Amino acid sequence: MREEGVVRLGKPVDNSRVVRQVDPRSRREIWLLILLGALLAAGLGLYAWPALEIRRAGQESVDLYRERERLVEEKRKLQLEKAALENLGRVEAIATRELGLRPPAPERSIVVEVPVSLPKEATIAREAGQRREARAGDKGREARP
Repeated sequence: MREEGVVRLGKPVDNSRVVRQVDPRSRREIWLLILLGALLAAGLGLYAWPALEIRRAGQESVDLYRERERLVEEKRKLQLEKAALENLGRVEAIATRELGLRPPAPERSIVVEVPVSLPKEATIAREAGQRREARAGDKGREARP
């Protein structure tokens, strides 16, 4: 095989002694690119963060509203249940039917009245009226010479 137009060098090139040097400009450019990428990522994060917080707060608000509605409904049910359990007719029916109780005889009933203690500043209407009458009498005496 003949190769026409091909020139062969007789001596192979030996690059084993070649020392590669780092170009300081390329290193600086790489660091600038890394810094630029970090700044872009930080800017994007600072731009997106408030929007994400607003979205999270809105979702939390919806969750709290649902919880409030659930608690209001539960409160309404509990109030109905309490009213049903406090119904005196129901209590009396259970006492007579299930417990075998019956009302006491009138001679065995004792009515106890507990006096209501009033605050020191309070006055009873009767006492206040007597004081007014006494003051009015004192004024009438002062008016007479």
